[in-house]
Amino acid sequence: MPASFTSSLTGGTGALNLKRKAAHDGDEPARKLPAIAENGDSRPNAPLRQKTNNPKSQGTQRNGMGIGPPPLTKPLRTTRATSAPPPKTVVPLGRPAPRTTTASSSRNGGGAGRTMSGPQRVPSQSTSNLMSNSKFNFTPPTDLADLKSQVKHIQTAQQADRAHMDAERAKLSELHANHLTLSSELAATRTQELAHRRELINASDEIDALKKRHGKEVTELEGEIKRKERKIRELEEDVRVTKEDLGRERESVSELRGTISRQSNTALTLTSQIQALQAQVVALQSSYDGTTGTVHSLKMELEAATRRMEEQEQELREAETVRRRLHNMVQELKGNIRVFCRVRPVLPSDLGLAMGSAKEEVERKRKEALAQMAFPDKRDHREIALSAASENAMGQERKEAWNFGFDRVFEPHNTQAEVFEEISQLAQSCTDGYNVCIFAYGQTGSGKSFTMEGGPTESTSGMIPRAVEQVFRVTEELRSKGWEYTMEGQFLEIYNETINDLLGKHALDSKKHEIKHDPKTHTTRVTDATVLPLTSPTQVRSLLSLAQSRRTVASTLMNERSSRSHSVFTLRIKGANSATGESCEGTLNLVDLAGSERLSVVGHDGMKEKDRLKETQSINKSLSALGDVIAALGEKGQMGGDNKHIPYRNSKLTYLLQNSLSGNSKTLMVLNLSPLAAHLNESLCSLRFATKVNNTTIGTAKKQIKSG
Repeated sequence: MPASFTSSLTGGTGALNLKRKAAHDGDEPARKLPAIAENGDSRPNAPLRQKTNNPKSQGTQRNGMGIGPPPLTKPLRTTRATSAPPPKTVVPLGRPAPRTTTASSSRNGGGAGRTMSGPQRVPSQSTSNLMSNSKFNFTPPTDLADLKSQVKHIQTAQQADRAHMDAERAKLSELHANHLTLSSELAATRTQELAHRRELINASDEIDALKKRHGKEVTELEGEIKRKERKIRELEEDVRVTKEDLGRERESVSELRGTISRQSNTALTLTSQIQALQAQVVALQSSYDGTTGTVHSLKMELEAATRRMEEQEQELREAETVRRRLHNMVQELKGNIRVFCRVRPVLPSDLGLAMGSAKEEVERKRKEALAQMAFPDKRDHREIALSAASENAMGQERKEAWNFGFDRVFEPHNTQAEVFEEISQLAQSCTDGYNVCIFAYGQTGSGKSFTMEGGPTESTSGMIPRAVEQVFRVTEELRSKGWEYTMEGQFLEIYNETINDLLGKHALDSKKHEIKHDPKTHTTRVTDATVLPLTSPTQVRSLLSLAQSRRTVASTLMNERSSRSHSVFTLRIKGANSATGESCEGTLNLVDLAGSERLSVVGHDGMKEKDRLKETQSINKSLSALGDVIAALGEKGQMGGDNKHIPYRNSKLTYLLQNSLSGNSKTLMVLNLSPLAAHLNESLCSLRFATKVNNTTIGTAKKQIKSG
């Protein structure tokens, strides 16, 4: 609502209040008294009530702003103007009391809202109560004339009040009309203001759009100016470079002119030389024609040589296949289970002499310690003969002789290299895809560990490192023929029918290992066993050293440091030829068996007697099971049937070597003998067992094709 309108209403109401206050302060009219009926009724006449039937005025009373929409802004609240209370006066008898009026007050800032007009209503009461009211201090009249004059005076005052109220109503109507006019003007002003605001917003948007378009045009013009400036700089640089080039060209032209003059002098000389060169070209052309024919013939020869080389390579691959087949045939002719016998030399520890003993004493002791052994077959080296002299119960001397024949007999002077020369053919079969098992058998101290593992030097190297070296050498040679090989190895120990992993990081006997056979691929796996990829022979030597340090050994009367367990080194070889599409998979088992001495020969000491006895019983049980398996295989081979039961499960050793002892493998037993006479009985037992093995036929070995 506009402030002018609010102030006008407030000013009008305030002026009205000021007039009434001035009336109270100045000539205050006599206070009205309640009318007394002439018939003696003590109730006063009811005051007149202003009845407003005008709906406009009712609307005005509803919203305080007149008819029309509610105000857009909250109306200004003004303080309600009230008249000061009239002073109390004492009306003397016979004089009418001064009349007191209350000015109308406005509740809202417009002043044209709810109004109060007309005389104040005096509640009905009896004349006696009115007479006794302390507000009027009325003194009862002494006679009726005075009372009538007072009533008349009161009626006159009421008429004056009615006139005054009519004037106030006229003023209120005028104010209400002004209020309506101002409200309509205010609504028109607001509508115009909204229209102006919309025009202002539209104009502002147009100005922003113009500013953006102008800014974009300015930016484009600035970019165009920069491009023009850059192009000008480039053109200036081109002009500068062109000028420099022009200067150099001018200098070059001057130099060329001098050169032309010099060249004109040499042109005649060159013409003569050209003529001479043309003659040489003719000669060279004839020579070139002859050389071309020679090159063509050489190309023909090269193509023929290339074809011959390819044919030879094909023949070489075919020859390798034939060699493998012939090699396997030779090994089969020799027997799929063979026995070699090796007699170790006499060691200084066998003689029991002190260091620095005389040579004659050493020779005498040596002859006394040696058993009577002979090697009658000097050409093929396949026989060994033992003899002994003893006395019978009658005191007569009795001589006994025993002759044994094997596939090969090595005398004490034979070296490790000579022994491996015979074994190397089996190692070759492993690379051809066959299962091979080589195990050393003999009593404690007969040289089994030395034969299989060897000593620290190159010359004393055993069968295991030599076989591995040969496998690596052969696989490297076959690489040129298209073969690619991968190798892996494991080293196990069987002690008291328990499998230990000699290459594992855990403590021995801490894991339970189980043997698993695959009947389809004829391969054997041991659970939780460490299998390491092999890349070089040096790695194998270090693994053998680690395994040897962890192997279970003990001291017996037969040997100061005796092997009390079976060690099994397994080398798995997988090969594939991309040229021929062939593949193979072979396994090489190199076994160092425990000592095969009898219980009556083994000595024990103190607390370890039960342990040594248990070890010997376990060793003999496994060796006996090995003999039973070989015997059963021999019977199966002679009968030619497949229903013969082979007792592989009687020991962990035979069950582990099941695929290497069956007819699908090549087996070699190296019998180690002691040359001492004290060990003659043990040597005879070993020779008899070896003869039994040598007379066994286990069938034909089968090549293992790589699966997958």
